[in-house]
Amino acid sequence: MALARVVSFEGVTPDRMASLKNQIESGDPPEGMPTAELMILHDPEGERSLAIVVFDNEEDYRKGDEILSSMPGPDTPGRRASVSKYDVAVRTST
Repeated sequence: MALARVVSFEGVTPDRMASLKNQIESGDPPEGMPTAELMILHDPEGERSLAIVVFDNEEDYRKGDEILSSMPGPDTPGRRASVSKYDVAVRTST
């Protein structure tokens, strides 16, 4: 079963989100990062974001969580407010 790492961030300005988007789209994932699906939601008025990273299995989740948890503050969208783990109950695209 797929697992999602859901992280909420505060203090995410529109400029920071634009910079992060460019960095992600033009760069490589962190070294050792398992294959994962990434979605970042942004509330520019509230300066909040939600990062959802979907991993295929528990081992990939564990590795990814370790790598992402150790990222320095400047490499994240803003201040981490919470980190949660969810089972992916439904996953579809149209």
